[in-house]
Amino acid sequence: MNSTLPQNDTIMFNYSILDIGNDTHKNVTGTPHDYIPYSKRPETYVVPVLFFVIFVVGVLGNGTLVVIFLRHRTMRNVPNTYILSLALADLLVIVTSVPFTSIIYTLESWPWGELICKVSETAKDISIGVSVFTLTALSADRFFAIVDPLKKFHTTSGGRKATRITLCTAISIWILAILCAIPAAIGSHLKDIEGQFIVCYPFPTHWLNHKYPQVMILLRFLILYVIPLTIIAIFYLNMANHLIVSTRNVPGEMQGTQRQIRARKKVAITVLIFVLVFALCFLPSHIFMLFFYFDPNSSEHYNAFWHYLRIIGFCLCYLNSCANPVALYWVSGAFRKHFNRYLLCIKPKRSRCNTCQGHQATTLSYVPTRKNLSVCSRKSRGLSINRREPVNGQETSITLLGNGNGHVCSKM
Repeated sequence: MNSTLPQNDTIMFNYSILDIGNDTHKNVTGTPHDYIPYSKRPETYVVPVLFFVIFVVGVLGNGTLVVIFLRHRTMRNVPNTYILSLALADLLVIVTSVPFTSIIYTLESWPWGELICKVSETAKDISIGVSVFTLTALSADRFFAIVDPLKKFHTTSGGRKATRITLCTAISIWILAILCAIPAAIGSHLKDIEGQFIVCYPFPTHWLNHKYPQVMILLRFLILYVIPLTIIAIFYLNMANHLIVSTRNVPGEMQGTQRQIRARKKVAITVLIFVLVFALCFLPSHIFMLFFYFDPNSSEHYNAFWHYLRIIGFCLCYLNSCANPVALYWVSGAFRKHFNRYLLCIKPKRSRCNTCQGHQATTLSYVPTRKNLSVCSRKSRGLSINRREPVNGQETSITLLGNGNGHVCSKM
C-alpha cells in the first residue's frame, strides 16, 4: 500500500506484464525478455502527476482547515476538533511521505535512504490510524448529537467540559495511532533485491518465524479497517433509523413537511461521506495485500488485474489525504464560506438572523449552546424555529430539539 514490496515479489513488482493483449503472464523469474523499461510504462508518468495534484490540493485544503480552526473561535467545537485532527494527520503524511513515494513507479530503486524510509512508513501508519480512529469518535459524537442531543456531555455539561473531553479523546487517538506505527518505525529498512535494485520494506522477514508480514497485514486489516468501520456502521445505521422514525412521528401539524424531510436526508448523507471516502480509498489496497500475502500461489496468479489494482490502491491511499477538505467544501456551508474567503478571495455575503436556510442543514458544525441564550425565534407556517447562538460568536449550526426536529438559522 506504499513503496513497500511483499517478500515474494522480488521480481514481480519490477517486471510488468509482457503482453496483456494476449493474456501472456509475466515470468516472475525476471528473465531479460520480460523486462519492460520504466520509460514505456504508463504509471511512470501518471503516478507522479497524480501525486503532485494530491500534494497541492492536500496542503492547500488541509492547511486552510487548520487556519480556519485557529482564526475563528466559533469553529472550535466538538466535531470540528476531530476534523482538525484529521487535517493534521493528512498534512503529516502529505509532507513526509507523498513527495518521496511519488517516484516509486518512476525509479527502479529507492533513492532516499533508510531514514526517509522509516519516516515515510511511520507517518503513513500514524495518518491511517488517526483517520480511522477519529472517524469512529466523530461518528459516535454525531450519533449522540442527533439521537439524544439534550442528554449527552457535549450539550449539558457546558462548553469547557466538552472541549476538555474532546481534546483528551483526540490526544488519546494520536497516542494510539503512534503505538500502532511503532512496528513500522522499528522494522522498516532498505532491502536489496538480488543486487539489482533496493526497496523500502516495512516487514523484517525473520520476525515471528518468518510470519511477521502476514501477521501485520491481517492486524492492519482488522484494527485499521474492519473493526472501526463496523463500529461506525452501527452508529450510522442507528442514526439513520432514528432520522427516519422521528420524521414519521412528528406532531400532526408537521407531518409531511417536505423541507424537513429533505434536511434529514441531507444530514444522514453528510455524516456518511467521510467514512465512505475512507472505506473506498483503502479497500483496494487491503484486497491486494491480503491476496498477495495469503494466496500461496500469488506469484503465479499475479496478472494485469492485480498489477493495476495494486497501483490504484497505492494512489487511493494517498488520495484520501486530500479528499476530506474537498468533501467539506461541498457539504458544509460554514466551511465553504471560509474556504471561499481564504482560497478564492470571495467575501461572504451577509444575511439577517431571521433568514433560516434549510440547505445549510448538512453542515457538521455543532456548537455547545447556553440554555438561556436564544436570539432568533419566530413562528413560520406553524413551525417553531429556534436558533441558539454559540457563546463565542455567530456560526451556523444544527439545532436539534427535544422531539428530534432539526432547523438551521443562519447569521454570518
